[in-house]
Amino acid sequence: MRPIFFLARASSWKQYWTGSRPTPKVSIRELLLEKIPQKSWDSHMHVVDPTQYPLAEGAQYTPEPHRLSEALTFESTLGIHKIVLVQPSIYGNDNSCMLDALRKIGPQNGRAVVTFDPKSITSLTLDVWHRIGVRGVRINLQSVGQQMDPDELTATLQQYADIIRPYGWVLQLYVPLNTATELETIVPKLGVNVCLDHFGCPTLSDPLGYQLAGDPYSLPGFTSLVNLLSQGSTYLKMSAPYRLSPDGGHLDLEPMAKELLRVAPKRIVFATDWPHTRYEGLDIKPFVESVVEWCGEDNTLIERIFKYNAEDLWSVSNEK
Repeated sequence: MRPIFFLARASSWKQYWTGSRPTPKVSIRELLLEKIPQKSWDSHMHVVDPTQYPLAEGAQYTPEPHRLSEALTFESTLGIHKIVLVQPSIYGNDNSCMLDALRKIGPQNGRAVVTFDPKSITSLTLDVWHRIGVRGVRINLQSVGQQMDPDELTATLQQYADIIRPYGWVLQLYVPLNTATELETIVPKLGVNVCLDHFGCPTLSDPLGYQLAGDPYSLPGFTSLVNLLSQGSTYLKMSAPYRLSPDGGHLDLEPMAKELLRVAPKRIVFATDWPHTRYEGLDIKPFVESVVEWCGEDNTLIERIFKYNAEDLWSVSNEK
């Protein structure tokens, strides 16, 4: 035992006199997070403050305040400083909370996706919103449980597309994945970019069976989703896995995620869905790690998912 003790002491004395220190161990998590490129974008997050901005009548839940300062603190833990603020359903068409946050960070660091009534919106309002960084409108059928028949869906999307087309905005949709079968014929006629929330919102009714089969094409609507992404005007957000499955390891989403990255590497964007309303306190970092791992060792793909695809989608590249 004496030689072992002596070597240990000698090593520590050498460190003391030379000023060297043991190399700290770096966790796998830290190594993965270091792969996130600088100037990356979080393409879907929210700010809410019911104390200062009243919720819409009939709001389905009342969250705790999650203000811009908290959002920026959270994003900094991921090394992300550019965000896309998305209007949550609880505020209806009153975008005040979100737009005030957007004004504070400016269009150089943020974008926003609003909601509005297409029958009453004015070009003056759209002009003002565009100047401060708004680049999309959201149609949220999933959160409110609304369903539309094909004719109604076509008419609704066309109405919004006609309004936003002159501005180059995005039509952001939160709809079930099986809606993609209808969107496959509607979207090419709209003349605007479309972005689907939260993996396209698949229904994983049998997560274990799907995981074992490993075939995302068995999910209703997935084939149409792939066709949409291949057409070039549709994007998809990898976000909010906890809204789709209780599997914290994301194994049930992995076959779908990897296939999406394979067939549409230029059409997928990363997002956190912070503050994870109704899932508050959730640690999103394991999901960020999963996204990086799904990209394999392809640093070019990682840069696309976290940065360049978002710049294209939100018209950042065109305004440099």
